[in-house]
Amino acid sequence: MSTAESTPSLFKRKLNLGKYLFLLPAVSLLLLFFIFPILLTIIFSFSNLSLTGSQSLNFRFIGLENYRQMFKDTEVYKSIVNTLVFLICSSLIGQQIFGFLIAILMKNKHTIFRRVIGSIVLSGWVMPEVVCALCMANFLNDSGTLNSIISAFGGKPVLWLFEFPMLSIIIANAWHGTAFSMLVYQAALDDVPTDIEEAAIVDGASNKTILLKIILPYIKGSIITNMMLNTLSTLGVFGLIYMMTGGGPGDSTTTLPLLMYNDAFGSFQIGYGTAISMILLTIGVILGVLYVKASKVKI
Repeated sequence: MSTAESTPSLFKRKLNLGKYLFLLPAVSLLLLFFIFPILLTIIFSFSNLSLTGSQSLNFRFIGLENYRQMFKDTEVYKSIVNTLVFLICSSLIGQQIFGFLIAILMKNKHTIFRRVIGSIVLSGWVMPEVVCALCMANFLNDSGTLNSIISAFGGKPVLWLFEFPMLSIIIANAWHGTAFSMLVYQAALDDVPTDIEEAAIVDGASNKTILLKIILPYIKGSIITNMMLNTLSTLGVFGLIYMMTGGGPGDSTTTLPLLMYNDAFGSFQIGYGTAISMILLTIGVILGVLYVKASKVKI
């Protein structure tokens, strides 16, 4: 092979190497802050790792013992049910429906109107989770705003955080995350071609028909993407529930993140706590795969 022929090949190899070098910082961060913690969590779930007691000085692998104990623990099953109820009601129903309703009501409205309403809705989303929890706790407590309104109309005040704790945290999380869904659906609705809607109106289609036959099929990808993002973020909600109810009364609002925290840092059983976290990871992976399948995206 001549020097002239080998020079382009050498240049191409260097160019390919350069592309990988530019990816190295991103890959390093991914390995350090994502892959490595997951692998470490999996390893710890098969150990007796503890922060106190004799086990803290005698670290060893115990096989599937944590998982055997976990599947016998009724608190685990209760927290799984609580997690799914919280996820379905606050994220898949609450945030999705309210976000879409606000977006569809703001469609084709005046710019000033959209900015004012959008800013009001966004105020809940931009709040840190802890601040949102404190606001909702004060709104729902014994002498809070909601009970003051009920009393003003002659009703009897309700102990929301004690009588309806799950409903309280569902409302709080739905309020906190609705703005994100609204933004996603606003962007999706703005991309729906107006000429298709106008043609349907000329043909005599009702608003319901336009919504079900044109708008929803057109924004299907945005709906599934938003559901996936909301699902994964809601599965990891901890601060909001911890600040409002602490998982109580009893274990009525103890979700998997709270149970994991209580066992890992309350009882200092890191190994058992990480085993519980594997359930949360498994649920997230299963739902993520289902969403990808539904959206027909190849990965």
